[in-house]
Parts: sequence; structure tokens; C-alpha cells
Amino acid sequence: MQQIHSFYRFLTTAKTGSKAGSFSHLTRPQSRVILFSLCLVLLCGTGCQRSAFLYTSFHEPASQGLRLLYSMDGYHWDSLPGIFLRPEAGSDKIMRDPSMVQGPDGVFHLVWTLAWKGNKGFGYASSKDLIHWSKQKVVDVMRDQKGTVNVWAPELFYRKDKNDFLIVWASTIPFKFPKGIEDEDNNHRLYYTITKDFEHFSSPKLYYDPGFSSIDATLVQLGKSDFVLVFKDNTRHERDIKVSFGSSALGPFTTSSAAVTPAFSEGPSTLKIHGKCLIYYDWYRKGRFGAVSTKDFKHFENITNKIYIPQGHKHGTIVPVSRKFLKSLQVATKSKRD
Repeated sequence: MQQIHSFYRFLTTAKTGSKAGSFSHLTRPQSRVILFSLCLVLLCGTGCQRSAFLYTSFHEPASQGLRLLYSMDGYHWDSLPGIFLRPEAGSDKIMRDPSMVQGPDGVFHLVWTLAWKGNKGFGYASSKDLIHWSKQKVVDVMRDQKGTVNVWAPELFYRKDKNDFLIVWASTIPFKFPKGIEDEDNNHRLYYTITKDFEHFSSPKLYYDPGFSSIDATLVQLGKSDFVLVFKDNTRHERDIKVSFGSSALGPFTTSSAAVTPAFSEGPSTLKIHGKCLIYYDWYRKGRFGAVSTKDFKHFENITNKIYIPQGHKHGTIVPVSRKFLKSLQVATKSKRD
């Protein structure tokens, strides 16, 4: 944008017939035509560079590993062929709920669910190109929390102001919270940890307690002090997506909203595009994805009939990337087959 401003000052101050570079022979109208043309080029060189999206995914029964979808417009998705990372961490060797974020250094960080029950951590690996990966490891984030039943759906969020990574997940610790209508081993609450290097992690703390079993949290930042928590109400009579508001990435968050999706939906994934936020959800009883669109997280439009995701994919997270990077992935996976 600074390039555009500088060039604009050059053209608007240059006088016809002056020795102002190679534009001295141009009239003012001609100069402005060139200005607008170059503005388009410069804008495309900045804003359009990051105009593609990747969507992490997995197929049931979650034993094969990380899959990826891609989109140019945020609405219509196609599969990149092959498996990008096969699960090796943990005893069950599965990968569910893959969540990925790209750090400021360009490195992609991936976390995922390791097991349905009987574990106290999540899986982690990193990559610069999504083809070559670091060694996988288990982050036993709840190892000191006695009675922990599980660690589900870890979700990554990069905090620019702190230059660190927030990880939110759902765990059940029987008898720790009012039972409600869920069994004690299914009464989830949301917890978090913070890391700068994925080697050292802060002690887990309660992230959000809406008063009922909740899982599948994802965080959206709208402004410096404007955050929205999107999550699944996991109680039997609901099983839908709700939202809550906070002034920081760590909350505190408000009382949850009414449902913004139909029943039997989970795994919300968000995408900001054209002044709107799209919330994709895994409509698991229907065997497909649904989506809603919102500008304020108070009014929601059903856009399920406007999206396309190939059959078989399960929920992950959406990551903006450059078209150049996407092209490199397409070339690298051209010969891949499941």
C-alpha cells in the first residue's frame, strides 16, 4: 500500500512536460490511467497473494491420517490427493480433528485427537511445506489432572500480540462439574494451554464453562479486543453449535447464545472472507457439511446450498495460504493416490 501512495504522489505532483522520470510526456489524465492500472497490479501483488484456502480433514475410521481440501473462493472445495501425514503418535495410531495454523515464520503446526478415551494428551507435528514433517509426538497436557477421561479436538490459535500459540481442547474429569443430563464420563469442559515453541507448555487451565458439556471450540478474532468463541453444545437434547463473546483470547466469555446450526452438528471451522465469517460444520447425521454466514455473530444465514465439500471428509480447520503455495502442493501431490 505504501508503494501505491508513493506512486500516487509522484503522478499527481508531476507536471506535464517536466523531467519527472519517464512519465514527463504524459498528460495528467494519462498518468491517472496508469496509476489505476498499477494500483490493481500492486493490490493483486499484496492482497491476492493470500487468496487460497486449505481445509484439514480426515476420513473415518481415522486411521489413515491427514487429508487436505483446497478452495479458491472459500465456498467450493476439492480434495488434494493422498495422505499428508500418517498417524504414528499414541497407542491407537489415529488422527481425528486435525487443527492447523501457520506461524509467522511460515511453519505449519498441526495438533490432533489421539484416542476416544484413555489418553491425556494430543498429537503434534510441524512442517514447512506439508510434505515433509517433523517427528510426531504426544503432548500429555492433562497428565497431572487425575481422573481425566480424554483429550478431544485440540484447536490452535496464534496470538499475534503475544507471539505465542493458544491450544484449546475438551476433557472430561468425572464429578468435577455438575452432572447435568450427561454421564460423568461425557461431561466435557474446555481447557487451554499456551506455548511459544511446542516444547514447553503452560499448565492446563479451565478455558470456558458454559454450564453444560461442550467440545469442538474454535476462536475467531474480529478486532483487538473482540473475540468470538464458536463451540459445540454436546448435551443430548442439543448437539449443535453456539457462540460466546470475549474481550481477549482468554476470555472471560459471555453466556452462550442459542443454537446457530441444526441439531447433530459439530466440528465448527471458520473462514473470514468478503466482510463475512463463514462457519462450516460437520452435519454428521446427514453425512455432509453445512454452513452459515454472519457479519456480527448475532444474525446467521444458512448457506448450505452454496457450498460444496466432497463426500467422506470430516472436520478440521481452514487455513489461508497463497496461490503459489497451493500450486506447489498440487504439483507435489499430482501422482499421489490413496
